[in-house]
Amino acid sequence: MAVEIQPLLKPSRLRRRAGLWGECLAEFLGTFVLISFGCGVVAMTVAALPGSGRTEGPTTFFLSAGDWLLITWGWAMAVILGIYVAGGVSGAHINPAVTLAFAVRRKFPWVKVVPYWVSQVLGALAGAALVYGVYHDAINTFDDAMKGPKTGGHTLASFSIFATFPAPYFHGGIWGPLIDQVVGTAFLVMLVVAIIDLRNTAVKANLGPLVIGFVVAAIGMSYGANAGYAINPARDFGPRLFTWFAGWKDLAFSGSLSGAFSAYWWIPIVGPLVGGVIGVLVYDLLIGDVLHIRAQEGELPEPGRTRPTTSDDT
Repeated sequence: MAVEIQPLLKPSRLRRRAGLWGECLAEFLGTFVLISFGCGVVAMTVAALPGSGRTEGPTTFFLSAGDWLLITWGWAMAVILGIYVAGGVSGAHINPAVTLAFAVRRKFPWVKVVPYWVSQVLGALAGAALVYGVYHDAINTFDDAMKGPKTGGHTLASFSIFATFPAPYFHGGIWGPLIDQVVGTAFLVMLVVAIIDLRNTAVKANLGPLVIGFVVAAIGMSYGANAGYAINPARDFGPRLFTWFAGWKDLAFSGSLSGAFSAYWWIPIVGPLVGGVIGVLVYDLLIGDVLHIRAQEGELPEPGRTRPTTSDDT
């Protein structure tokens, strides 16, 4: 039901929030919601459910491949909620890769790129801090019960609640995880711009966030295991920064685990930034340019047809 909502502050104090400052606050809150629910579902899966006696043991999680669905759908809903929160003010990029891609091909002002990035990283850091504040007892209990190598008393499994790392089959190499992040983020941005493109079969009735959430779920199901499908520099860097302060030390920065991987921290940043630009360029080259020329010519044939039909064609 639509009602008139009075502002909390006097209008004179709100005016400066009508521009970039307000957009940055929206990006902060949207990313905060994204990480609070996204990292929250991983904390549930890895530490809280085992510790609460709801699995076979205090350190038992991922008994089957189907358990991965809890995380993929959890992150999908986190994205949906973050976009709904911030979309009306900032467009809800909540991802530096999206911001960069929109600056490259969607006329997003370059002067806003860095402020958006800073807001997104700070929102992600704050979201990670909230998850740790809520689940620190479960995380500490889990780490105490776990055997194997520990860094500052913490395990790689508990680190996975907050940030990403490569699968063992990469044997510490960088190219496999880097390409994985480029590909995953390229798909993300390509599909986002397709979903919101009014020239195409755009989603209507404010259902765009829901469909974008489906995109994130699909990427997690299809490309998630290689490197944790960060596909968002702020999603990885903000929580990684928090874990460094909270005691995960080398696992966070420089992103190293002896005998497994080293200096990994930059890959979930560079890979998504490159992939996002590739995604928007591929969409515009193969789809956007076609839609543009058809609109200029005033010729919009029915999908599936190469040209309008006439009686002479029958």
